[in-house]
Amino acid sequence: MMFLRQTLAFALLSAVAAASMAVDRGNPVVAGHPAEASSKPQATELETVEVRARGDKGYHADAAQMDTFGSFGLAPLQDTPAAVTVITRAQIDDRQPRTLSELARSDAALGDNYAPVGYYQNIAIRGFPLDLATGYRLNDMGLTGEQPIALEDKQRVEILKGLGGLEAGVVAPGGLVNYVSKRPADVRSITLGTDSHGSRYVAADVGGWLSPSFGVRVNAAHDEMHSYVQHADGRRSFFSLAADWKLNADATLQLDTDYQTSGQRSVSGYQLLGGTTLPPHPSRTRMLGFEPWQQPVGIDASNTTLRLDYRLGADWSAQLAASHSHSVIDDNVAFAYGCFYSPACADGSPGYAFAPNGDYDIYDFRSPDDTRQNDELRAVLHGSFHTGDLGHEVTAGVNAFHRRLDQRAYVYDYVGTANIDDVDPPYFAPSPNQPGPSMRTLSSWQRSVFVLDRVHLNPQWQILAGGRLVRLHELAYDAGTGERLRDTRLLKAMPQAAVMWEPTSALTAYVSYSENLALGNEAPYWASNGGITLAPLLARQAEAGLKYAWTPAFGLQAALYRIRQPYQFAQPDSSEAGFTFVQHGEEVHSGLELNAAGQVGDDLRLTASVNLIQARVRDTGTPSYERHQVVNVPKLRGNVYMDYRLPLAANLHVLAGWRYASSNPATPDRLTRVPAYHVFDVGLRHVTRWQQHQLTWRLNIDNVFDHFYWRDTGSSLGDSYLFPGAPRLARLSLGMDF
Repeated sequence: MMFLRQTLAFALLSAVAAASMAVDRGNPVVAGHPAEASSKPQATELETVEVRARGDKGYHADAAQMDTFGSFGLAPLQDTPAAVTVITRAQIDDRQPRTLSELARSDAALGDNYAPVGYYQNIAIRGFPLDLATGYRLNDMGLTGEQPIALEDKQRVEILKGLGGLEAGVVAPGGLVNYVSKRPADVRSITLGTDSHGSRYVAADVGGWLSPSFGVRVNAAHDEMHSYVQHADGRRSFFSLAADWKLNADATLQLDTDYQTSGQRSVSGYQLLGGTTLPPHPSRTRMLGFEPWQQPVGIDASNTTLRLDYRLGADWSAQLAASHSHSVIDDNVAFAYGCFYSPACADGSPGYAFAPNGDYDIYDFRSPDDTRQNDELRAVLHGSFHTGDLGHEVTAGVNAFHRRLDQRAYVYDYVGTANIDDVDPPYFAPSPNQPGPSMRTLSSWQRSVFVLDRVHLNPQWQILAGGRLVRLHELAYDAGTGERLRDTRLLKAMPQAAVMWEPTSALTAYVSYSENLALGNEAPYWASNGGITLAPLLARQAEAGLKYAWTPAFGLQAALYRIRQPYQFAQPDSSEAGFTFVQHGEEVHSGLELNAAGQVGDDLRLTASVNLIQARVRDTGTPSYERHQVVNVPKLRGNVYMDYRLPLAANLHVLAGWRYASSNPATPDRLTRVPAYHVFDVGLRHVTRWQQHQLTWRLNIDNVFDHFYWRDTGSSLGDSYLFPGAPRLARLSLGMDF
């Protein structure tokens, strides 16, 4: 009987999944399949079947339901010669992440890179920090990374690990994070939440098809955040609208737009004492440098994407897309930084680190109306044809991307010196100075053409070859004087090639090679060439991978990779400053990634990943840096997260997670390292019904043993910081479907 029930459940699930695929895609026009009149009854059947608790694939992204990054054509995930992790909606719901740092726990190849509490955050993939200008995308279009990204309206988050030049043009070599919006569907739900610090959270998800051809979906949320860090409480309000319009049997128009406003005091990170020693008694709850006049960092952001999919025939389709992303940041920080003004640094200790005795300087930093804007236009043609016995799937397109920054001459004035052991820093008066008028500080244009040909040699072998030709023109100006600081012009071809072997429909093996152009970093102000942006860098990547569909609901991935790029660092020298920021030698990241995700049997779904990486520098001309692991790149990371349904309580699920990172370098000479850590998370999910409404209770306890660890030794503008991990935190939520 058990086998019969499982067989019937699987058959029913397969039918529901097919209907879900049609509904979620806003009609099969996008996927290039003919419209079927049966899609509506299937969608109605989906509403009556309890798939969330038992039958869905949970943490597994079905390749048939997913168009991966556009640079690989319209191929499913299984046929993509790249390492791609998909964080599904089920994972987001179960783990209840609120920040990018919390979201990054889902894959061991990801890690924090300058991710303060109360500020917009950044991550690194495969040891390379993402470019905030181009590393984040919404529905595969450019997104300003200088904003907290809401997750309430996201169906999934796709992470491309490795070079993304064919996809995004001039971009850092670590990879890309693509947020994918929910599509219109018949849904009405509300979620209420709180945590062990007394935060209050409410979110609503409402949608439906107003006619057979027009559907909408609205998501809204409000968050009153009570932070575990003193003085860092905040608030957030969010609203989004998604609309699908089936213009005719061949054309579909998709609109997604959102707006979010938030405010929270930013928490400064620690720095090494004397530039060499970890703080002996760090606090996770104390705000360094706090002054009562410090205002919250306010961020107002809006993002819009518009996409038209048009089927030209049985084998050809076209896509036109446009996007606008706008973020305005009112930066207000009593910033803890360095010890230039502390007597304890008079012995020659570096001023860009905390003093040996724990002294640090406090700066009044104000930069209001810091405006970042990305605009992008793209036209793509997909098609398939044959030349003799060879089958071709061609993707070709043109793209224009414009980024601009408008900023005011900021206030950054020393106001006093405190010590890390102060429970409350002394009071210091704020600076009387005021920011200057707003001026254009950056105008960056990327205009490019790209093409990719997927050649089917036979049912088992495919060759992919293509590339992007990009013309970059950037103008940078001084915010105070308007003086032109930089005029960067270049034309670069970025090739990409791969060979794929599919001995069975469940197994794919590939080898690939790609090149990528990234912008050079800006020299820290304390270097002899402070404020100068270095030349663009060329990165190269070779990768070999395996993908295996163990079952239709459980998949395995493995990838070996090697990424090379010129090394950028502050090189010790005989200059008056003592350092010059240079590109010298090579940074080589070689690694092995293992991933598993999906449903294992009837009662267990899980995600697991391991990233073993050797990130070394060579030929730097600085012997103490040679052959050492790069700062903020642990050699080993691992994580597991699972949802187990108790056999004797069909509606009760146990949630559990484990995170590990090996010892992490904090200085380029490897003499200072933060210890390895294990962190354990637990939780419960209970599904029940009340007056014909489904209720879902979720309780999560992160860091259940309250372990202290350093989660981040990353850098910003050439300066290094240390951020402790969050203490034990419990979150409780109740979701109700109407």
